[in-house]
Amino acid sequence: MTNITNFPLLVFPLSFLVLWLSAWIGARFLRRQRELEEGARDDFGVILAATLTLLGLILGFSFSMAVSRYDQRKNLEEEEANAIGTEYLRVGLLPAADAAKVRGLLKDYLEQRILFYTVRDREQDRRIDARTAQLHGELWSAVQAPALAQPTPLSALAAAGMNDVLNSQGYTQAAWWNRIPVAAWGLMVTIGICCNLLIGFAVHQIKAERFLLPILPLVVSIAFMLIADIDSPRGGFIRVEPQNLMSLSGSLQGQ
Repeated sequence: MTNITNFPLLVFPLSFLVLWLSAWIGARFLRRQRELEEGARDDFGVILAATLTLLGLILGFSFSMAVSRYDQRKNLEEEEANAIGTEYLRVGLLPAADAAKVRGLLKDYLEQRILFYTVRDREQDRRIDARTAQLHGELWSAVQAPALAQPTPLSALAAAGMNDVLNSQGYTQAAWWNRIPVAAWGLMVTIGICCNLLIGFAVHQIKAERFLLPILPLVVSIAFMLIADIDSPRGGFIRVEPQNLMSLSGSLQGQ
């Protein structure tokens, strides 16, 4: 099932349509209700302010969740580059033939990891995942064989470094799967709809101009789009660039 939050540019028009329709319903159909008395207006104002405050808090918490996950993905990209670069040096402790084989596989693996961060096509992404899994087996076998043939502390160090390389990929994948829960999105949308219904009703009660109706839907829709953009690893414009991995690739190609 496609997650709409993977397409932030689609989140904006859909959320704006839903929220603006909610405000319009509040102004169009709730106006049939009788005018609120002075005391009831004060109570209504308190309810409206509390609901808007709750919406602001939920948006703020969700934005914080998205940013923290984005920062985590950036940090793990750096750790991946460090693990691969360190292992590239450690395999020099193995016999020359084995070291050359492992380093060749590491360069291929590094290119796959860069593609993982840059591709957008789902079919290509599946091919990258398959090739990455294949390289995992080849890399471990290439280190395991000399380590078992000559079980020394140096070969153990190379094997431990390869373990860090493989683990770092797993941590990265887990971070990319760690998204804002669907229930949180549902809560934000529900509160946003309630706020816009109340705003529509308030416009009718205070005899305000109708051009004010789209303002809150527009602002909240922009917030939804920004949160979805930051939270989506592959969608939108705000993405983690594999700067450390590309820098490492450039340095290894020069060797």
